[in-house]
Amino acid sequence: MSRCVARVGAGLLTGGLLWSLSLGSAHAQSDSLRTLDRQLSRYSQQRLPEKLFLHVDRPLYVSGELMWFKVYAVDGVQHKPLSVSKVAYVELLDREHKPVLQGKIDLQQASGQGSFVLPKSLASGTYTLRAYTNWMKNFPPEYYFQSSVTVVNTFGSVTKAGPPAQSGFDTQFFPEGGHLVKGLTSTVAFKVTDQWDQGVAASGIIVDQRGQNVAQFNTLKFGLGSFTFTPTEAGATYSAIIQLPNNQTLTRKLPAVQEQGYVLHLAPTAADVLTVTVQTTATEAADVLLLGHARQQPFVATMGRFRDNKAVFTINKKDLPDGVAHFTVFNNARQPLCERLYFTPPTQQLSLSASTDKPEYQAREKVSLQLSAAGPGAQPLAANASVAVYRLDSLATAPGASINSYLWLSADLKGRIENPDYYFSPTSPEVAQAADNLMLTQGWSRFRWADVVGGPRPAPAFYPETSGHWIQGKLTHRATGQAAPGIPVYLASPSRQPRLYSAVSQPNGRVQFDLRDFYGPKEIVVQTNTQVDSTYRVEIDSPFSTAYAPSRVPTLQLSETLRPELAQRHLQAQVQTAYFKKFTNRYTLPQTDSLPFYGKPDERYMLDTYTRFKVMEEVMREYVPGVMVRIRKRQFHFQVINHLNDAPMTDDPLVLLDGVPIFNINKVIALDPLKIQRLDVITSKYFHGRQIHQGLVSYTTYKGDLGSYKLDAHALLQEYEGLQLQREFYAPRYDTPQAQQSRLPDFRNLLYWNPQVTTTAANPAATLSFYTADQPGSYVVVVQGLAANGLTGSRRILLQVKPAL
Repeated sequence: MSRCVARVGAGLLTGGLLWSLSLGSAHAQSDSLRTLDRQLSRYSQQRLPEKLFLHVDRPLYVSGELMWFKVYAVDGVQHKPLSVSKVAYVELLDREHKPVLQGKIDLQQASGQGSFVLPKSLASGTYTLRAYTNWMKNFPPEYYFQSSVTVVNTFGSVTKAGPPAQSGFDTQFFPEGGHLVKGLTSTVAFKVTDQWDQGVAASGIIVDQRGQNVAQFNTLKFGLGSFTFTPTEAGATYSAIIQLPNNQTLTRKLPAVQEQGYVLHLAPTAADVLTVTVQTTATEAADVLLLGHARQQPFVATMGRFRDNKAVFTINKKDLPDGVAHFTVFNNARQPLCERLYFTPPTQQLSLSASTDKPEYQAREKVSLQLSAAGPGAQPLAANASVAVYRLDSLATAPGASINSYLWLSADLKGRIENPDYYFSPTSPEVAQAADNLMLTQGWSRFRWADVVGGPRPAPAFYPETSGHWIQGKLTHRATGQAAPGIPVYLASPSRQPRLYSAVSQPNGRVQFDLRDFYGPKEIVVQTNTQVDSTYRVEIDSPFSTAYAPSRVPTLQLSETLRPELAQRHLQAQVQTAYFKKFTNRYTLPQTDSLPFYGKPDERYMLDTYTRFKVMEEVMREYVPGVMVRIRKRQFHFQVINHLNDAPMTDDPLVLLDGVPIFNINKVIALDPLKIQRLDVITSKYFHGRQIHQGLVSYTTYKGDLGSYKLDAHALLQEYEGLQLQREFYAPRYDTPQAQQSRLPDFRNLLYWNPQVTTTAANPAATLSFYTADQPGSYVVVVQGLAANGLTGSRRILLQVKPAL
């Protein structure tokens, strides 16, 4: 018996050990799965998303007009103002994704402003306005801000048909969770659009390969809809027969049916409960993890076990974050099996109120506009806002998305959303179902799970410009084209206020110059020390992204009935150009440091106060005792006297002409001293970046244009557009009888633009004023705003201008 017992005991021990190992393996798998939420949190910290929103003054322009915009920069998680990046890149793209206008916008305290002059040669059409930061270039271009604007060139025939549009209709089908699986019931969403990418109302049936009707469907809103369907055969062909409003019938195939797989279904099962059901055809399915996250922040991670090939998760709606939430199911190998999106409209918004002192106004009458911002409970709240007032006419297209709908919805979905503000309407079953259809058809993740759960991630290719604009490029050997590492490179822009930037090329030859207070169009000079080696070549990169999100831009077609409105807009633009153009080219100059980059010099010589010599060598020997002139092997050299020990330093100092380094002192001696106004000297070692110079000698010409000096042939001279200068918005004031009686016509379409409206908790109301123009009609006041806590809001009101009696 003892043997038997021993055997039984051994058997029990072995079974217990196997059970223990199995349990340990299950725990290990569970722990491995549960690390996903921590990995996602770490990924989000390392790849903090940024979002930009542009408030554009109007949705439609005629060629020659000004486009104004305000840039809001927020973090992509809580939508709080994010002041990390100091530059936003804004582009206007045509149908072929070619930029027709580009600008670098200075961001201060997470906002900026800019403008584009639309050339008179710009063709009529629908253009894409997009914006991004340098950091955002690490992510897909779908992540950039994008909005459509219409431009009409009124100098030609604009009511005739444009280029032929894309013919036909586009229909797409999206199984919930990602796949159709044999024997498993799926919800299938669909989208029907026309050649203009507009949703089309449609209905239809689903037939199997024998022509039998197995399901039917109807669109709900914007060409979107969904239906329930259970495929019974793997590899079978299921088709949709679609009936369009024009009695046209289309036939489209559904996605292929898989023999094995997983199907996910999400549905509200109670007023405050969401149920996520995962079904599988696998006979021995392992545990799965449901991970819920919004904007890369996990909010639920729970394990599920299959019973009868089904795993069920319940989630309290109160635990859902605002906006777009992702529900992803993983197997025990941490592979994503299926994913589903769900939208929760934000429960709290920035409440913006706007009111005018009168409902109607006469021409050239003052309008007083009061704005205020409040948070939950009507508590006054500090906010940053922008305001536009423009005339409504039959040309006006649909207004752009509000800051609220963009940040909480459009920015987290792929592709164009038709009327995004609709999904923020008061809650109703139809709005909820329409939002669910949108989630099923336009789901998108900003990242790949392989990047989250993989090994060490490579460093990002682009870093945020935290202090100002960066000019980047590459240094190579002229003969071989190979990268040249470890070489000092200098960048300067000739000016009376010298600005010099230096960098040392990286192992891959890349160079980067951190520019501050660099505004407007300039000439830049980039070079290495040609006295040491002139075998290098430098190229400067464009900072604008060359990645473009796929899009369907419709051809602009204007009806002949719009000809009177077009003629009116043409007249308005021409009158404004003729009489007020001089007022539209005024700029607010940035406050920059008036000192040169090296600060206050140890010695300064204003040459006009001395006897003028015609030879620079005499100037240096007679006027500048702190700089010794030496000649060695027919080559001139400077030696600066170090004021700390009153001894000459051994090597040549850094010598500048209008901020541009000159490495050959013979060329300095050859300068015409009559063109030099000022001479500065630093009489100690000067540290510039990673370079140490034996003092500094700086010459400044009267015009800051290098005088007659010819740059070294190896230097790169290039036109470069710095940060955009801020154009001042001009609107006439009729605050005197003489101004009101002026015979100058005022045909402004845009009455008012103010990108810098602020309210505070102590002073929650802001009062703005402007004057109406000579054009009667309805005008819309559009307000967009952002609070420091991330609350967003918008407001639209109308005011009327009566015809003159």
